[in-house]
Amino acid sequence: MSESTDPDRAYGEGDATHQALGGVDAIRRLVEVFYEEMDTLPEAATIRRLHPSDLEVSIDKLARFLSGWTGGPKLYSEKYGPIKIPVFHQHLPVGEAERDAWLLCMERALGRLGYPDDLRAYLLRELFVPAERIRVRVAERERTKAAGGASGLTIGTATEQDR
Repeated sequence: MSESTDPDRAYGEGDATHQALGGVDAIRRLVEVFYEEMDTLPEAATIRRLHPSDLEVSIDKLARFLSGWTGGPKLYSEKYGPIKIPVFHQHLPVGEAERDAWLLCMERALGRLGYPDDLRAYLLRELFVPAERIRVRVAERERTKAAGGASGLTIGTATEQDR
């Protein structure tokens, strides 16, 4: 865990990360800037094409996800249901370049908004985990398809890694 703005709580403890980001409205702004970066960074052109032209739903989903993921209100599940990040993204062509482009957009957004270096480093390290899980899930699906699996999808209950 890393330091937070509350000297008694490290990032990742309770809502310390959510508070350090500034709460729901500030997270929404972070996500808007994240998508501005995605719209302009050449490295992000491929992942931008994976999104709809109107980003309002994408912005809403990511902001709601990040609210709960950072220890704040669980807004995503209130509106959209259970969070299964790798499952929801497994149909997309996500490799290392796409994962890294997504993280670059977040790194740039955090920097533009002037968040402290320790918070930025903590978030990027932690966000690498679900981003990598998506990449691994997509690679597993591709291997299954290449081996003759009908769809590459696993039927059954989502595992902890799927969340």
